[in-house]
Amino acid sequence: MRFRFKQPVPLSLLQPRQAAAAAASLHSVTKHSSFGIAFDIDGVILRGTTPIGNSRRALRRLYDDSGAMNIPFLFLTNGGGIPESRRASELSDILGVKILASQVVQGHSPFRTLLKRYENEFIVATGKGEPYENEFIVAKGKGEPAVVMSEYGFKRVISLEEYASQFKNIDPVAQYKRWTTEQELNCSRNSEKIASSHIDCSQKVKAAFVVSDPVDWGRDIQVLCDILTSGGVPEEENGQQPPLYFAADDLQYQAAFPSERLGMGAFRIALESVFNRIHDKPLEYTSFGKPNPFVFSNAEMILRQLLQFPTPGNVGTEDVRLPSFKTLYMIGDNPLVDVKGAQQAGYPWFSILTRTGVFRQRENHTQYPADMVNLMILYSLFLLLFTVVSVKTICRSLSLHGFLVVSLFPIMTTWFCILCSTPARCGLNTPRSLILYFIGLGTSL
Repeated sequence: MRFRFKQPVPLSLLQPRQAAAAAASLHSVTKHSSFGIAFDIDGVILRGTTPIGNSRRALRRLYDDSGAMNIPFLFLTNGGGIPESRRASELSDILGVKILASQVVQGHSPFRTLLKRYENEFIVATGKGEPYENEFIVAKGKGEPAVVMSEYGFKRVISLEEYASQFKNIDPVAQYKRWTTEQELNCSRNSEKIASSHIDCSQKVKAAFVVSDPVDWGRDIQVLCDILTSGGVPEEENGQQPPLYFAADDLQYQAAFPSERLGMGAFRIALESVFNRIHDKPLEYTSFGKPNPFVFSNAEMILRQLLQFPTPGNVGTEDVRLPSFKTLYMIGDNPLVDVKGAQQAGYPWFSILTRTGVFRQRENHTQYPADMVNLMILYSLFLLLFTVVSVKTICRSLSLHGFLVVSLFPIMTTWFCILCSTPARCGLNTPRSLILYFIGLGTSL
């Protein structure tokens, strides 16, 4: 099985049918893979910017010698703060393989689905960012959240940092900080899509977006409370709360530091706690990212698009049939996010939990037990993917099934547990039953 790319083709979360047609530029042979893979990044593939274990070598096994993709896979992460295209470029450099923007699904990627509602509204994005052209949103987070939102098509967005700088004394401790929030709105812009025209901050903020982990929690909680309790204008009295969106809700995540760091979920808890104490109504918000079932259904659609090869006459049309999978593997390090999400998504998702990130326990997680737990699952998984064809060939040409099973039993047991979602469910949980299974498997090949 082989998939070749003519060129990077971004697959839209917003319009899956059009994205499916765009995916028609993929080349594949008639027989396609029956499974796909979704990887978490932090704590599974990388720790900070450093690859974990054999992750580089393992990922290379998903490609052939010419660089063509053999197995459809993507990165499903709650991280973000930069455009998917830039993240794909960074991953390509770090991991030594070509990663397409369409293979990177970040926590804020589903914000695209809100474009029709807020395209021309004034919104705010937390963190470093850029303004837009029409009404008003506030986006918050590290990196360049407003640049991210602009690439999604929102036309009037401003970073919370810039927004706060337009209100004198809104941050009472700003003078004690080493950085400053005093910035001109008409400074040079990093994105060609972002207008440099002055934005009138007296307008009502129509929505607030937390794109990635905030940098200045104190200021951001204060300013967001001002926006949310006033109905969109900090200097006015109480009003109806504008919508609030979080890209993810992770309490903790694995970064470069040995122990876990507080994530966006911790910021949400802090904001919600303060808001509920100063306002007569509880905070209303929407969280995207894993374990939201939408994220997994969207990931499945993208993987199917990576598999798709069009039949004559289907190119460019909306009625393009997409292949399906028998199994989709979610490989992650957080039971509350990765495993829970895969379980809620249901068939064909199969969860694999690593011990290289947030999860470090010897036994499986009690509340959200994964279908499989392993310390270094990646290399053994990919070793199987690219040697299973050889095993099939041997089984066809030799009648020594018993000898083959006995000599390769340790490896085959691991392979079977990884590739099949049935060991525990079908009672194949003893050496005897596994041996019998592999003998039967070899006979039927």
